[in-house]
Amino acid sequence: MNVAPLCGGTAVQDHVALAEIELCGELIIAASASREERLSSDRIDEVLRVAERDSDFGASESGPQ
Repeated sequence: MNVAPLCGGTAVQDHVALAEIELCGELIIAASASREERLSSDRIDEVLRVAERDSDFGASESGPQ
């Protein structure tokens, strides 16, 4: 990944912002490939890999808080 240098020659990376941009891109791709007018909640969760994230943090075992 290339990051444009600032005036001082140092590069700044905001990993959270980059991750959010990537996820938005994934949603845009999924929406453009969908035949339906809107993506279902299940499809959005699938695109955003919500189940994977929940299992990484143990949310599926502890349930909602």
